[in-house]
Amino acid sequence: MTLSRTVQVQAPAERVWGLVSDLPRMGDLSPENAGGTWRRGASGPAVGARFRGANRSGRRRWSTDALVTRCEPGSTFAFVVTFAGLQVAEWSYDVMQVDASSCTVTETWTDRRGALMKGLGGLATGVGDRATFTETSIAHTLAAVKAVAER
Repeated sequence: MTLSRTVQVQAPAERVWGLVSDLPRMGDLSPENAGGTWRRGASGPAVGARFRGANRSGRRRWSTDALVTRCEPGSTFAFVVTFAGLQVAEWSYDVMQVDASSCTVTETWTDRRGALMKGLGGLATGVGDRATFTETSIAHTLAAVKAVAER
C-alpha cells in the first residue's frame, strides 16, 4: 500500500527540502516522528547515511532504524525504515520548483510491513489502522512544513 499527498508552498524548493531532511526538526513538524539522529559516522542527509528515528504515539515511544536511499538537495529525500531488522516502510519527500517563489512537496509512504510487523507494530505504537493514521499524519506534516516554510 502506498499513500501520497502533495501541497503547494510559497517558498523556494531548497528551503522546503531543508525542512524535510532536517531530522531533529522533523519532530516539530510530524505528529508521530519525534526527530532523529544520524548514526555510523553520518552527519547529514546523503545516500547511504543511516539514522535512528524517534517516534511517539500518546504515551508510547519507540525507535526505528533508517537508511537514506535517495538524496538530491533541493529535490528528493527518501529512506527505508526497519525495526529489529524487519522492514517497516519507505518514506519519500519530492520537492519541485514551480516558479521563482513557490514549489510543491509530495510526501509518500509505502507500507513494507509483513504480517509479523503489522501485528507487532500495532501493539508497539497503539495504532490499529495504520493507513488511516498515516494519511492524517501526512496531511498534518505537510501543513506544518508549509506553515514553517512560508514564514
